[in-house]
This record gives sequence, C-alpha cells and structure tokens, in this order.
Amino acid sequence: MKYLIYTIIFISFFDLFTQLPVMSTFAESIGASSFITGIAVGLYSFSNTFGNVISGIWTDKKGPYILLPLGLATTSLSLLSYGMINDSLTLLIIRFMHGLFAGLIVPAAFAYHSSIMLKEERGKGSAHSGAFVGIAAIVGPAFSGILASRTSVPFVFSVSAVLMLMLAIIAFFSLRKFTIIRMKQNRTKDKEAGMKHDLFQNPGVIKAFTGAFFLMFAQGVIAYLLPLHVETLGYDSKMSGILLSTFGIVAVLIFILPTNRIFDRVAPTYTLALGISLMGCSLFLLSMGTVSYILFLAMASYGIGFGFLFPSINALLIDSTNEQVRGKAYGYFYAFFSLGVVVGSSVLGWLQLSISHGFLVTGAILILFAVVVLFNKRSQQFSM
Repeated sequence: MKYLIYTIIFISFFDLFTQLPVMSTFAESIGASSFITGIAVGLYSFSNTFGNVISGIWTDKKGPYILLPLGLATTSLSLLSYGMINDSLTLLIIRFMHGLFAGLIVPAAFAYHSSIMLKEERGKGSAHSGAFVGIAAIVGPAFSGILASRTSVPFVFSVSAVLMLMLAIIAFFSLRKFTIIRMKQNRTKDKEAGMKHDLFQNPGVIKAFTGAFFLMFAQGVIAYLLPLHVETLGYDSKMSGILLSTFGIVAVLIFILPTNRIFDRVAPTYTLALGISLMGCSLFLLSMGTVSYILFLAMASYGIGFGFLFPSINALLIDSTNEQVRGKAYGYFYAFFSLGVVVGSSVLGWLQLSISHGFLVTGAILILFAVVVLFNKRSQQFSM
C-alpha cells in the first residue's frame, strides 16, 4: 500500500516540476504580457496554498481516502484544460484551478503515509518519501523540456493528466477498505495518548512549519538567482539545469542510502539544524563562486543539506501530532511550502539586491534560523 502512496507523491511533484521550464514560454506563446506571465507562474503556488489548507481540514474530518482520488481526478481535468487556452484570462483561470486541485493531493498523501508507518521508522519513511520528491525534481524538468520542444506544452500536461487519472482509479478501489480500518485504530490510540490539538502552540509543529517555509524560501531564491548567476559567469542555460540536477541527485542519495537511518537515531531538531546550516553555507559559497567546480561543490553541499532537512521536518510533524489533527497539520505544512517559494523569489526581487548579496542574505537567514532552533532545543532541555 505504501508504494501506491509513494507513486501518488511522485506524480504530484512530477506535475509541479514539469511546469517549471515551460510555463513562462507557454504563456508568452499565447500572447500574454510579461506582467501576466509573472502572475500566471505565481498563481499556481498562490491557489495551491488554499488547496493545501482545505485538504488538511477535510482529511481530518473525512479521511484521506476521499481526497486522494478526488484531487488526482480534478487535477487531471485541469491539466487537460491547458489545450483549450487561447487567451490570458483563460490561462489565469486554469492556473488557479490547477493549483487549487493539486493542493488537495499532497497533504492527504503524506497524512496517509504517516498513518501506515511504524513509529520507530518515521524518519526513514520520511526519507523514502523525500526520495520520490527528489526524483520528480530531477526527471520532471528534463521530461517537460525535451518533450515540449518536440511536441507542445499541452501535450506534456496531457501525459501527466493520463497518469493522474489512472492513479485516481487505482486509489479509489485500493485505499477505501484499508483507510476505514486504519483510521478507527488510530483514533482509538489518539484518544488514549491525549496529545494537544492546538497546532500553533506546539513547538515541534512550529519548527516543522518554519522549516518547511525556509526550505522553500531557499528554493525560491535558488530558482530566481542561480540562472542569473550562471549567465553572468558566461555559462549557457544548460549549466543551470546540470547544477540543479546535481543538487537533486545528491539529495536523493541521502534519502535512499543507509544514511537515512540517522533520522531514526538522532533527534530531528539536530538534523534539521544541520541541514539548514549546510544550505546556508552553500549559498555563501555560491555568492563567491566564479568557476564551475565551486558551483558544483556548492550545489552538492546544498543537496546534502536538503537531504537532511526534508525528512527532519516531516519527522518533527509526525512526532508532534496525532491522527486527529495530522491532516490539518500537513495542510498548513505544505501551505508554508508554497508560501516559501513565492516569498523567496519575490522578496529578493523587491529588495533589488545584487546576485551575490541575495545569496549572502538568504544564507545568513538560514543559519540564523538554525541557531534559533538549537537554542530553543537547549532551553527546553534546561526547563525539564
């Protein structure tokens, strides 16, 4: 059953990453202005935030079984709708609906995944799910870039739509019975555990939310500044793709190699601080990098940091919640993901920092967050 959930997670993020290389050019191809193109790119993440929150609340009330087939099916329909776009208004409407429907899938999938993991394997399980996200990050952009150049963007999205529709049918028939039995068992355990349900007063949950935000804040900065930095150094656009693939490959290796055992043996607060610190140091290195081997070293280090951070914040969320509120927790969790991307790219653009200063400021923010996390952990130990 968990492999079906892993497949759903992969396809959901595959859908996200296939958009990155082609959405701007697609918007321009239908006559959208640069302003509308910018809105169209960001609108997906904006509406995705609402979808995440709705998914979390609905998952806790009705269970993830209903949302997974529904989210997959409606996202499939929105992907097929790209073939009907011929003006800017239609583009914006479909982008909004696409982000909203896609937002229903991921929180429900991760809530379902956390419910079928053993407590002592929640770190390793989070690493495995992160591996599928990383693989999607590697495969998605290359797939859409190559296929779109030979066919069209709507055709690329149609391929994703067919895969999602097939998964929706499989999920509808496969998950229902298992979900009902599992939810009854977990709700009984949750009542006995008596955990607090106020998410924003739970230190572990807050660390997970802020970790998710800063993770994607950094991703937004990388997506915004790295291609510009590479271009100023005289390299072509292929170098940006290779550097991003380097980060993705290294992160996946951290997820799937025996290194993933560390997430069940070391407190997630410490691996979180390590991961976010490595990402911050990598951004410092990028700001100073003027030759290719420094850039590759920086992105490899960034991949290691990402590989430590993603399972850590997932493990924190699992440890700090129970089944009665975990859907809502994952809804907010991935809403912070979406917000991080938007804020990361837009704030630096608003501040009008140079490329090197943008990397330095972001790196300093990440390291400051790591220090706060560790200080808070030590304060909690002294107060016990």
